[in-house]
Amino acid sequence: MVASPTLWDAIGTFAWGTGAFACLAMAATLPGRRDRYGTLRPPLALALFLTGLWALTGALAGAASQWTDLADTARNLGWLLLLYRMFAVDGRHASLGPVRPLLLAIAFVEMLQTAIGFLISSGLIASALAFHTATLLRLLVATGGLMLAHNLYAGAAREARLVLRWPALAIAGLWGFDLNYFTVSYLAGAAPDGLAAMRGLEALAAAALIAIGLRRGSDTLRFQPSRSVMFQSASLLIIGGYLVFMVIISRWLAWAGQGLTAELQLVLVGTAAIVLAAVVSSRVLRARLRVMLTKHLFQHRYDYREEWLRFTRTMGRGGAGEAPLQERAIRAVADMTDSPGGLLLAPTEQGKLGLVARWQWPTADVPAEALPARAVQAFEADRSGGFIIDLDELRGGDGSRPGEWAPPQQAVPQWLLDEPRAWAMVPLLHFDRLVGMVVLARPTLTRRLDWEDFDLLRVAGQQLASYLSEQAGQEALAEASRFDDFNRRIAFVMHDIKNLASQLGLLARNAEAHAENPEFRADMLVTLRNAADKLNTLLARLSRYGHSTVERLIPVDLDQVAKRVAAQFRAAHQVEVISSQPCRVTAREELAEQVLVHLVQNAIDASSPDSPVFLQVGQDGFGGVVEVIDSGSGMSAEFIRNGLFKPFVSTKPGGFGIGAYEARELIRAMGGRLDVESREGLGTRFALRLPLAEAAELITHLTNSDQKVA
Repeated sequence: MVASPTLWDAIGTFAWGTGAFACLAMAATLPGRRDRYGTLRPPLALALFLTGLWALTGALAGAASQWTDLADTARNLGWLLLLYRMFAVDGRHASLGPVRPLLLAIAFVEMLQTAIGFLISSGLIASALAFHTATLLRLLVATGGLMLAHNLYAGAAREARLVLRWPALAIAGLWGFDLNYFTVSYLAGAAPDGLAAMRGLEALAAAALIAIGLRRGSDTLRFQPSRSVMFQSASLLIIGGYLVFMVIISRWLAWAGQGLTAELQLVLVGTAAIVLAAVVSSRVLRARLRVMLTKHLFQHRYDYREEWLRFTRTMGRGGAGEAPLQERAIRAVADMTDSPGGLLLAPTEQGKLGLVARWQWPTADVPAEALPARAVQAFEADRSGGFIIDLDELRGGDGSRPGEWAPPQQAVPQWLLDEPRAWAMVPLLHFDRLVGMVVLARPTLTRRLDWEDFDLLRVAGQQLASYLSEQAGQEALAEASRFDDFNRRIAFVMHDIKNLASQLGLLARNAEAHAENPEFRADMLVTLRNAADKLNTLLARLSRYGHSTVERLIPVDLDQVAKRVAAQFRAAHQVEVISSQPCRVTAREELAEQVLVHLVQNAIDASSPDSPVFLQVGQDGFGGVVEVIDSGSGMSAEFIRNGLFKPFVSTKPGGFGIGAYEARELIRAMGGRLDVESREGLGTRFALRLPLAEAAELITHLTNSDQKVA
């Protein structure tokens, strides 16, 4: 649909008016900004002021008005003056001889516009001739100005470009639009309404660019399109070129084909469509296009930010349903070089490298010894940080690169050289230790690896080595933890057996002196029976050692447990319950007895043979308490604080040092605590505290009531 003149007039008024306001506002702002543009500030403000007047004239009088043409001349002269002052920023206005004459010539051509306008108004020249002449002169001014702006910025010093960048962009925007506008006008023989209406936006763009230069941090702004944008833009340009080519050929066929026009057009369109489909669907051609664009449009082949983000995403994509770490490691490296597959070799127990994972390469025939031990040693001896091996170079020569470590012949196995898809080897070195090797499959578009590939793959290999080493460390730590748990259980078992052995040994010594005493024999039978029961209970409960939780707690008569423990030791040592009151607690009876047996045994070991051990049972608030009191050697406060409850620390010769630790952990698991008071040379008091059964039942009842209310 073609817009009506009224609509274009409205659009033109808005565009020209907006540009006028922006330029006049920026011209008024510049004098107060002494921190920007330096000596260019006065001529830049003048150029913006003249541009604003030109846009204001166009909004009021129209784009085709003679007054607008005069204002256009003044605008161009203002920007030419600014261009001259821009050459003076780094002194090139004096060293470049042709600059001043060329500027004067362009200014003279611009002044001719006034003369042409006078000739038109006086009727001395035909309007058609005058239009073509004026348009041609405008083209000369725009072309000359753009050429000078290009030479100005291209030859400027790096420091000067910080000042020249935004004014140069404003000049390029103004005269770049004019170049297209007047070219279309000259070819069409008249100014197009749409472009004429939008021409006022030149002023708005110039003011916006100068305003950007006023912002802090504008010196660091760079136009750096991403590679994906460049590849997509290149694709659009190819498609556009294809369409233009098709239009030209169709017009030529319409002119030259005569009666066969339709047939020739059909054949051409079909052929072109087949070619285009082949290009779009061909991975090789797309890869060649990518390489060509990367080589000619970018300083570096890789977008390192995107590569690192993709690498991190691939390695961090763990969890259920995802590939294991080894496969993700292969893919992370393969994606960098567009490799379709790869292998991961890792050390075995014999120091060789074997296959541990493969990614999209099921046909690779990897021997059990993928890389011998001598090759591993050769890579670990490499001091270059990880030499990337291009297998194609080895197949065609020695594979050495000047200035770099060259792998010995045995570093690359023959099976890799015989594998046609094998393309590169990336060693994974972690602190001079080879933790793996990634073998990459040949990409669709085979190319020679260069320094940029080597640097990127070397860094990626070092990072992957850290990932694999961390995983190996975690697996070793988990295995050590399992062994530690097993060893702890065995230590607990040995400690309990040691206590039983001590009781039996003490019983045997006393039996020599009291074997004829019937009461002693009765106590001895009880002690032996208890020892056998404890051994059986210990074997049944072995799987529960080392855990911080116990089975369901039940009410236990703590006073009866204390009396039973005292009776066990009475045949071997004097153990007396000096005070006792009914005390029902929540616990596991066998565990509470085990803890008391340990505490009494320790008290006996710390006391002389004629020094008794006393037990007291009572209640303290909401808890039941059993105190084990001796008058033995005692312990220092420092040992109680730093060593008593620390596993494998003991003051007794041959002791395991886990009895107190085990006792405290068992009491904690039952909801109680173990307190100790001791003085060296005076004795020790252990207090075993467990929650009373009544208190536990009350707390459970209140908790259930609250849950029902909720």
